[in-house]
Amino acid sequence: MALCIGAGILIGTTAGDSMQVLADKEVYNVNIPIAILIWLMIYPMMLQVDFSSIKNVGNAPKGLILTVIINWLVKPFTMAFFAWIFFEHLYSVWIDPDQAGKYIAGAILLGVAPCTAMVFVWSYLTDGDPNYTLVQVSVNDLIILVAFVPLVGLLLDITDITVPYNTLVASVLIFVVVPLAAGAATNKFFIKRKGEQWFKAEFLPRFKPVSIIALLLTLWLLFAFQGENILDNPYIILLIAIPLSIQSYFIFFVAWFAGQKLKLPHNICSPAALIGTSNFFELAVAVAIAPFRTPQSSRTGDRSGRFGGSTHHAESGSSRQQVEVLIF
Repeated sequence: MALCIGAGILIGTTAGDSMQVLADKEVYNVNIPIAILIWLMIYPMMLQVDFSSIKNVGNAPKGLILTVIINWLVKPFTMAFFAWIFFEHLYSVWIDPDQAGKYIAGAILLGVAPCTAMVFVWSYLTDGDPNYTLVQVSVNDLIILVAFVPLVGLLLDITDITVPYNTLVASVLIFVVVPLAAGAATNKFFIKRKGEQWFKAEFLPRFKPVSIIALLLTLWLLFAFQGENILDNPYIILLIAIPLSIQSYFIFFVAWFAGQKLKLPHNICSPAALIGTSNFFELAVAVAIAPFRTPQSSRTGDRSGRFGGSTHHAESGSSRQQVEVLIF
């Protein structure tokens, strides 16, 4: 990943306007190459979601309740709080109020999107219960469908950044509903025809390289778009890392100690804590892309006057740069 990030920054700073070709591939302000790559990252992970597993929730509800509370009642608000404290107040000497609002918006988009794709990895690394992890993921995905849009709208009220509700709804539909439905349908179809053992042993492994390659290409492309901005503001990366790191450790230990209080076994408590610590960054990036667009597109907007004037468009490009830098 480090090589892709480095290559992306290098190409972004040396290629110049040649990146314009990719940046201009947009439909309704969504960059098509990035959207396709994000979808390719999400779909293989959604293949593992089995909604029939939800019927087993009643057997051990404490771990699931902890996951839901941490991801939806604690994490979004603590992320917004830490971002507000740091960007609005502690960093006021280095970051002006306009920039602060954009970075807070990026933190909110990140905090409201709970991890989905990497949950199974965290469960494996911590010797978690894969079946219970499946339940946690399935329930989280269902909650995203109804809670993501209103929560983002509520928390963005503390900033000057506005993400239209149609953009939020479209992002959830494109990057959650569609791959989730496609994954669930594929799961059901092949398990019925070939059996669960074949599906897990033969079919799923074929898609692992797809997610990895899509992730690497997404990193390369986004950092190519962001190359000049990152090199022009290297200290911003450090400033951003501090509140996000504090938030990650805070949520992990809150979830972990709460799990200990609830006397959850290690194979349920550990994945629950890491799920809360992680983020569905693909969805956060997708939402950031739509309203703020790519930096290269903003340059074209300055010349052509799209969106009713070059000033508004330039500001949109700048907003997206800053929001997206925070997410990554």
